[in-house]
Amino acid sequence: MSSNDRPPYVESTIIMTTVRFVAPFVLTLGLFIMFHGAESAGGGFQGGVVVGTVILMLAFAFGIEAVRAWLNPTAILGLIASGVLVFLAIGFGSVALDGAFLEYHAYEQLGIHHASGYGIELVELGIGAIVTGVIIGLFFVISAGFDPAEGEEEDLL
Repeated sequence: MSSNDRPPYVESTIIMTTVRFVAPFVLTLGLFIMFHGAESAGGGFQGGVVVGTVILMLAFAFGIEAVRAWLNPTAILGLIASGVLVFLAIGFGSVALDGAFLEYHAYEQLGIHHASGYGIELVELGIGAIVTGVIIGLFFVISAGFDPAEGEEEDLL
């Protein structure tokens, strides 16, 4: 099915109003799950998926093409890259301080109290950023479609 064969986007006032109301709460829930993973069940992956669904909800409510045009593909890649950089910085920072990879106690020699808690939360935030970016990117890639007759993907991002 090519982009020309897709049914037109139909606006629904009920869905648009609901998404406008619910999206901030879903975003807050996703961030809570990310940070709560340092203490109990939850974490970066689960929170990242919930945060990524906020963009999916916006796309379903306001149209995939409108959200794709609003959201810069560089921002999605930047989100993924920043998550990877945070994770690697925390991991290799502890190695530079003569600890093992992701050994948060190594940061205590810098005078950072509760280094384990902060380290875990930063790692969870980094993982959440990676997962959020991947979920959003995959959604837009899949929604762009693939026409086997043409042999290549259409407008990916």
